[in-house]
Amino acid sequence: MRAAIYARYSSDLQRDASIEDQLRLCKARIESEGWTLAVTYTDRAQSGASRLRPGYQSLLEDARKGQFDVVVAEALDRLSRDQEDTAALYKQLFFAGVKLTTLAEGEITELHVGLKGTMNALFLKDLALKTRRGIEGRVRAGRSGGGRCYGYDVVRETDGRGEPIHGGRAINAAKADIVRRIFGEFVAGRSPRAIAKTLNAEHVPGPTGETWTASTIHGNRERGTGILNNELYVGRLVWNRLRYVKDPATGKRISRLNPPALWIETEVPDLRILEDELWAAAKQRQSEMELPERSQKIRNALNLRHRAHYLLSGLLVCGVCGARYTLVGEQRYACANHVNRGTCSNRRTVARAAIERRVLSGLKDKLLAPDLVATFVREYQEEWNRQAADGSRRRTQFQAELADAERRIAQVMAAIEQGIVTATTKGRLLELEARRDACQRNLQQQCDQAPAPALHPGLSEIYRRKVAELETALNDPEIQAEAAGVLRGLIDAVVLHPGQRRGEVRAELRGEIAALLQLGEARKQKTRVGETRVSVVAGTRSRVGYNSGCGGLLMMPARGKIEDRYQFAA
Repeated sequence: MRAAIYARYSSDLQRDASIEDQLRLCKARIESEGWTLAVTYTDRAQSGASRLRPGYQSLLEDARKGQFDVVVAEALDRLSRDQEDTAALYKQLFFAGVKLTTLAEGEITELHVGLKGTMNALFLKDLALKTRRGIEGRVRAGRSGGGRCYGYDVVRETDGRGEPIHGGRAINAAKADIVRRIFGEFVAGRSPRAIAKTLNAEHVPGPTGETWTASTIHGNRERGTGILNNELYVGRLVWNRLRYVKDPATGKRISRLNPPALWIETEVPDLRILEDELWAAAKQRQSEMELPERSQKIRNALNLRHRAHYLLSGLLVCGVCGARYTLVGEQRYACANHVNRGTCSNRRTVARAAIERRVLSGLKDKLLAPDLVATFVREYQEEWNRQAADGSRRRTQFQAELADAERRIAQVMAAIEQGIVTATTKGRLLELEARRDACQRNLQQQCDQAPAPALHPGLSEIYRRKVAELETALNDPEIQAEAAGVLRGLIDAVVLHPGQRRGEVRAELRGEIAALLQLGEARKQKTRVGETRVSVVAGTRSRVGYNSGCGGLLMMPARGKIEDRYQFAA
C-alpha cells in the first residue's frame, strides 16, 4: 500500500511545528501498518473551511492519477471543516480507489463523513459566534475590533497575569498630521487624485507602506472605507458596518453592508484627530461631488458585473510601469499610475477610437496576407492528410487483428466439435474471445470518430471575406457584444510604449491571435515560434524586431493626425 500524508494548521494559536508533529505521528502509523510512504502534502496557516488550499488540491489531483492507495491524516478536520467539502473529498477518493484513514477516527466511512462533517461545521459556527462576541465586547470598551488604521499605532498591553490585552491604539503624531493635511486640502478644493500625487511626489508612505492612490483617500462613503470616511478621526468607533459571507463557488469571503441598526458605535475621545468643523466641511464637499445619476448607475445590478464598455477596455497596458491604461474623460486612454499616483513617467495618451482602429486595421491587413492564408491552407491540408492516413492505417490493422482472432476462434471451436479438448482449451478460447472483443471496440471507435472535413475549394476567398467583415461585425449592434468578446478572448494585452519621437506610441499586441500571426511567419521563415515579432509603423517603412516574446508592434502618434498608409513586415 502506497500511503500519502496530509497535514495542516490554520490559526495563529498553532505553531509551524504542528505540521512536523502531525507528520511524525502519521509516519509512525504508516510504519505500523507496513505501508510505504509515497508523498506528503502540507498546508501551513490555511483554514480548513476552504478547499482552495495548494496542498489539498494537489492531493486530489494526484489521487485521480493513482499515485497512492491510502491517505493518512491526524483527524478528519485536518482535511476539511466544511461538511460539503468533506463529503466531496470522500466521494472523489472513493472513485479513485483510495482509502482515507485518520489517527483519531480510523478508516473513514460514510458514517464518519456524516457525523464528523456535521460536528466540524457546528464547531466553525460556534467558533465564529464566540469570536464575534469577544470582539463586540472589546469594541464596546472602546478598543479596536481588529485591523490597522492609518494615523494610529498598535499598543501592546498585558494584564496583571501577563496575558495580552488586544485592541489598544494610540495616535501617531506624524501620520495624524498627514490626515489633517488630506482633509484640509480636500476641503480647499483639491481632488483625491491630486492629493495622492502630491504625497507620492514627496515620498510619503501610504497606509500599506506603498504609494497613495485616489481610492485610498476617497474610499466608499457608504461602507465607511477610505481616509475621508473614517469616523475614528473624530473620536467615534463604528463596528459591524459589514458582514462577510463565503461564496460557495469560489470559497472567497464577500462583504455585505449591514443595516445601520446593527452598527455598534462607541465614543473614543482620546483617539480624536480632527475637529468637528473640518469633518463636517469634508462631508459637505463629498455630498456636493456625488451626482445622483452616477449613484443610480452604480446601484444598477448589470453594471456590477464589470462588463467591458469598449473593445480594448482592460487590455491596454503601460510599457513603462506595467499598470493598466484607464480612460481620462471619455475618449482618451492614459497610464493609471501616472494619472492616479503620479509614480509613472509615461505621460502619453492615446485616443480610444484611434487605437481601436489601428489594432483592427493591423490585424485585418495581417490576417489577409497571401502568405499567411497559403500557409494555413497548406498546413491544414497536410495535417488532414496525415490524420486520414493514420486513421486508415489503424482501421486496417484492427480489421486484420479481428480477422485473425475470429479465424483462431473458429479453429478452437472445430477442435472442440471433433472432441479434441485439453486442460487449456477453455482458457485459450476465453483469451481469443477477449482479443476479438477488444478489436471490435477499437474498430468501432475508429468508425465513430468523425473524419476531418476536407477543405472547401473556395476556402481562401471565404476566409478573406470573413476577415474583411471583421470591422463591420464589431459595429453591428446585434452581434457587436459577441464579436467583441471573441476578439478580446484572443488578445491578452496591448502594451503601449512611448516612442522616441514626440507624441509617438508603440503598441505591442500579445495573446493567441498574435501567436497565430507569428506561427505563419515562423513557418514561412522556418524559424521556431517565439523568435519573431510582427511590427507595423504608421507613416514609415516597417521593420523587423526580434525578441523572446510573441506579439505585433503597432506604431501610431498619440495625438494629431494618424497616417492611413502603413504595412506589416516580418
